[in-house]
Amino acid sequence: MNKKYERYKRYINYILNNIQKPYFKNMEENYGLSEKEYKPILSKLFNQEIIIESYNNAKSVYNLKGNEIYSEDKFGYWKINEYDDNGNETYSVDSYGRKVKTEYNNNGHTIYYENEDGYWHKQLYDIHNNLIYFEDSDGHIDDYRYEEGN
Repeated sequence: MNKKYERYKRYINYILNNIQKPYFKNMEENYGLSEKEYKPILSKLFNQEIIIESYNNAKSVYNLKGNEIYSEDKFGYWKINEYDDNGNETYSVDSYGRKVKTEYNNNGHTIYYENEDGYWHKQLYDIHNNLIYFEDSDGHIDDYRYEEGN
């Protein structure tokens, strides 16, 4: 391999080890990368094949299942999303520090939600997908479970 390619490869590895969010802004302004270099960098960063789309002064990164895993606007606001195997968003965090964790049952219903403020709620569903129980961190409880004999 030639020395120029080796230097470029080391530079890309340096970027991967040091880049901070907002990724697109930093790739352009701090590392001088062209748009054609974004995809290989972000594919390695997210450890998967990706699709990049641009619209209205914003860019989004999608996995091959069509889930938006990263977005960023021209002002540097960014958001990262994670998904379960069914395409449900299980975690998100943004540049303002807002975090959301969500868990789902096999039917895609939210069974647990928690945000960065410590607020949470959990829900239970019966075999017919009817909500039968709700509880949150504020002490609110709705219990619709049927008790035999009533």
